[in-house]
Amino acid sequence: MSGTPTRILLADDQDDVRSGFRLVLDSQPDMTVIGEAADGATALDLARHLRPDVVLADIRMPRLDGLELTRLLAGPQATRPTRVVVVTTFDLDDYVHTALRNGACGFLLKRSGPALLIEGVRAAMAGDALISPQITVRLLRRLSLPPARPHPTPDTLTDREREIVRLVARGSTNQEIAAELVISPGTAKTHLANIQSKLKVRNRVEIAAWAWQTGLIPPAP
Repeated sequence: MSGTPTRILLADDQDDVRSGFRLVLDSQPDMTVIGEAADGATALDLARHLRPDVVLADIRMPRLDGLELTRLLAGPQATRPTRVVVVTTFDLDDYVHTALRNGACGFLLKRSGPALLIEGVRAAMAGDALISPQITVRLLRRLSLPPARPHPTPDTLTDREREIVRLVARGSTNQEIAAELVISPGTAKTHLANIQSKLKVRNRVEIAAWAWQTGLIPPAP
């Protein structure tokens, strides 16, 4: 990790939620909360002024909702793209898909707990995308890779890489993959980087989508 802490902006209309997130994140030596906003419009102004590394955004906020905030900060038209992780109580499929299409680099449920919140921020900084395991499997059954991209076959990967892909598609975090396969988290991360390179995908969301589309993970009945 670099010597400069990740600078985080919190956007949530509930004071107690922001306070809880601040306590969790400020307890990490590599993170610091630099601002808070109780509505989306204020969050947009603060993000453009403070230029945080990561914005944690709720969906349902006054004045400007978190999905539109994500589009303005992280979407294709953003002049200074900012990493946005959506953290919400609501796990509706439409919200998840819209957030990811609008450029979010993570979608976490508030009930997922502090460890996943921390991992979500670190994943965003690493250029990855983390989705709460509670919704990953349901989401990825229907998530499509970008059109016109050829799908490498499962034979493209080694046996160990296919094991890791299956775990990613079931919503496992890097720590859980490492524990399941009795390897270090660093080794799991290296495997994921190799998988992304072989499959020509950008993050674990697209790895898992590939697994569903190619039949490596059979569809649920």
